[in-house]
Amino acid sequence: MVIAFILIKEKPGFEVELQEKIRSISGVVEIYTLFGEYDIIIKVDTKDYKELEQIIIKQIRNLPGISDTKTLTGITL
Repeated sequence: MVIAFILIKEKPGFEVELQEKIRSISGVVEIYTLFGEYDIIIKVDTKDYKELEQIIIKQIRNLPGISDTKTLTGITL
């Protein structure tokens, strides 16, 4: 299992819509609003890095309202 924490910067005015869309993505297990450099942090559980890549590139980064992401990955021991 691969676990990732994805930090997201939002464009102004997309806060509610963006969180609703992120919440509906398969593999997203937690979502939190942040105050600081990034606006949202999400936790994603996937079976492997290929699945994680697909979620990040094809689903998360393509959402309107996202200006930047940073992904931190790990594995469950």
